[in-house]
Amino acid sequence: MLSEREMMKRVSQGLVSLPPLVFRLENLASRRTRGGGGALVSAWWQGRRVGRFTVECLASSTPKALLAARRELEPRRAEGSCNPLLLVPYLSEEKLAELEVARLSAVDLCGNGAVYIDGVLTVYRTGRRNLFPASAPIKNVYRRNSSLVPRVLLSCPRFAAVQEVWREINARNPMVQCQSRTPMSLATVSKVLKSLEEDLTVDRSEGIRLLQPARLLDRLSANYEPPAIRSRRAFKLDESPEAIAASLAREAAALALPVQATGLSSVNRFAVMQRSELMSVYCPEPDALAARLNARETDRFPNLELLETEDERVYFDGEEDGEFRWASALQVWLELMTGDKRDRETADQVREVLLGRTPEGAP
Repeated sequence: MLSEREMMKRVSQGLVSLPPLVFRLENLASRRTRGGGGALVSAWWQGRRVGRFTVECLASSTPKALLAARRELEPRRAEGSCNPLLLVPYLSEEKLAELEVARLSAVDLCGNGAVYIDGVLTVYRTGRRNLFPASAPIKNVYRRNSSLVPRVLLSCPRFAAVQEVWREINARNPMVQCQSRTPMSLATVSKVLKSLEEDLTVDRSEGIRLLQPARLLDRLSANYEPPAIRSRRAFKLDESPEAIAASLAREAAALALPVQATGLSSVNRFAVMQRSELMSVYCPEPDALAARLNARETDRFPNLELLETEDERVYFDGEEDGEFRWASALQVWLELMTGDKRDRETADQVREVLLGRTPEGAP
């Protein structure tokens, strides 16, 4: 992570610009202000000075850090006590859009930014890649097994302590319960929660509370990767769907295996959608399960499909009906979101179910 001194050095060397604007360092005031040390810079366009700014450095541009900067700088700008220019390592298009609402000028060290000089000009540039990626141990908490932490918050939006989150995650993970996977560590849960707090997804001032379930859903969907399927085996059973589910539950219990319907096969529990009669099921050891079923393997009009995967996410937080486990509403939604137009339209119904369980800023 760059220090504020290193960032200001780049300003003094003329390495910070937002074409067609060029910034020149005028002085480093002795009065210490937030971050930038009271540095005064001027903005130049076509050979003439068009504005002056007090630089406010932010070594981190997390949503939490940007929100804190906005809350401090907006009143000062409104009073006319300063015309701030935020300087950060990198600004995504999403973060620039948030600053645009407040008309707060900001530039990064990668060539992105938005500068507002009232009555003169507005410059807005985005799309330059991040030259300063985060070096945190967990770079993306919405992907792979780290996503189990934000996932559990959609089922339980409030916890008293990190230990409660940790226990709940491992209790809802069948791969852990059958001892085929190591439980998620308390340290990992704590790191993920810290990242979620920086991203303004959770509040930790009094316990742990989910703040923005809709935004959390969008982030999980944007980062979702379908499970790796090692094998697919199709069967025909001369049983009703209800009897097949009972047989699967019984034989899986005898083998101490987690078996669960896929999200697409669980759609009708949460939405209205016409699906085929084929029941697709996740199982980490389909060969052992198939050997116990009274079924014939066939590609002609099968009514059962066993998908081999050990991906913990697809089994996580499943919903039991009798002894059979169906996919969680979240897993259903995530799988629908990777599908065609009809699937995504059906996903809207499931999204309403999920948000109905976790209203914004759940108490």
